[in-house]
Amino acid sequence: MTKYVGAIDQGTTSTRFIIFDHGGNVVAVDQKEHQQIYPKPGWVEHDALEIWARTQEVIAGALSKSGLSSADIASIGVTNQRETTLVWDKETGEPVYNAIVWQDTRTDAIISKFAKTGGQDRFRKKTGLPLATYFSGPKIKWVLDNVKGAKERAKKGQLLFGNMDTWIIWKLTGKHVTDVTNASRTMLMNLKTLDWDADILKGMGIPRSMLPEIKSSSEVYGYVAAGSPLRGVPVAGDLGDQQAALFGQTCFKAGEAKNTYGTGCFMLMNTGKKPVQSKAGLLTTLGYKIGDADAVYALEGSIAITGALIQWLRDNLGLIQSSAEVEALAKSVDDNGGIFFVPAFSGLYAPYWKSDARGVIVGMTRYVNKGHIARSALEATAYQTREVLDAMEKDSGVKLRALKVDGGMVFNELLMQFQSDILNVPVVRPKVAETTALGAAYAAGLAVGFWKDTDELKKNWGQDKEWKPNMPAKTRAGLYSGWKKAVTRTFDWIE
Repeated sequence: MTKYVGAIDQGTTSTRFIIFDHGGNVVAVDQKEHQQIYPKPGWVEHDALEIWARTQEVIAGALSKSGLSSADIASIGVTNQRETTLVWDKETGEPVYNAIVWQDTRTDAIISKFAKTGGQDRFRKKTGLPLATYFSGPKIKWVLDNVKGAKERAKKGQLLFGNMDTWIIWKLTGKHVTDVTNASRTMLMNLKTLDWDADILKGMGIPRSMLPEIKSSSEVYGYVAAGSPLRGVPVAGDLGDQQAALFGQTCFKAGEAKNTYGTGCFMLMNTGKKPVQSKAGLLTTLGYKIGDADAVYALEGSIAITGALIQWLRDNLGLIQSSAEVEALAKSVDDNGGIFFVPAFSGLYAPYWKSDARGVIVGMTRYVNKGHIARSALEATAYQTREVLDAMEKDSGVKLRALKVDGGMVFNELLMQFQSDILNVPVVRPKVAETTALGAAYAAGLAVGFWKDTDELKKNWGQDKEWKPNMPAKTRAGLYSGWKKAVTRTFDWIE
């Protein structure tokens, strides 16, 4: 029996290939960054061909590091930055335009036009999503409306759309597919039928022929083609990155939740086999679907800028040389110096959904130094998570007892302690922090019998560290009140 499963983790800033053993432990990993392209304020793009090149490189790199070959890999899964939108030529495989990244706000005018007839919740009942620049559907419309000849070629069936999962699977196997979790982020899929919605497609002017076939999150989609060191290996798992982390954290029961700290921050709560419509500004989304079993739904709170704010301190301000330095700089001061940093660089996501908001630092005095700015940048992640958790508890009626966390920022001790303090619940980091890739590997392994069932996956989960709240209630309330006031200063910035 083959001993390993692989996962391609195609993220916003980098692509990784990780090989896991049967215990869910990391055997080998290779990672490469790709370019962030900013043609105009609010526009964010990726070169899809560069991402494919990085994908091939990291597969070869991880196999080389581990000394393994395709014969050792039972199957591979794919997980990806969600909503990032690509349109390419069906015959040549050439993208007609760069991938438009989930953070991109260029579809503002399209969103405003749709909102005039039906408001921000025009499609929410069917899709679980508010009208926002975040999602794929309006991005597809922008490409068709703005790339010369694209609309005509799409009508003739010459163009294909995919989020990055679809692009990677298509390049690996030649199959044009996606899974329910990624499809649920397009604003084009009906949550109940799990199929593309004809009325929304018509309203957005998107031909159905462009769209991939919607599959479950765990089944064999195809086999890796010749030219890859993984030739012949089944591609059998596909989950959007946040749903993959939910799966990797083994949140299989309704009411279980996780928070992932990456470029953005995403909290998901399993709500079981029925979609829960949010009244508090959250998204209703698919959690996962394993083979022929019923789909599992989730509530999600999406925050656009968390880890990206630390990168901004590094790359745009030069405040730190590497992201890891932010903790030491933040620890050089005892508190935030009275300032709050609201990073609404791409507007505000959950629970506000205000695309006209922009970032602010408030409370500045001559006393403030770079340590305070670093500390307030870290604290911003914790405050935004608190806002999402408050909304989640309101919608679900479930009081969270502890928060499972994962992602790159969970090794920042200062942030994790402050997160526990501001939430007033324990924060728990698992032994395997690579839960996004692990979730995709689990889905791929289940599809080929590498793992028997979800009970077997549960046994793999183990706690690494727990942070408990120790902040006085009065201090917590005062800080959170200051944050809420600061958030209001970001509203209505763009006319």
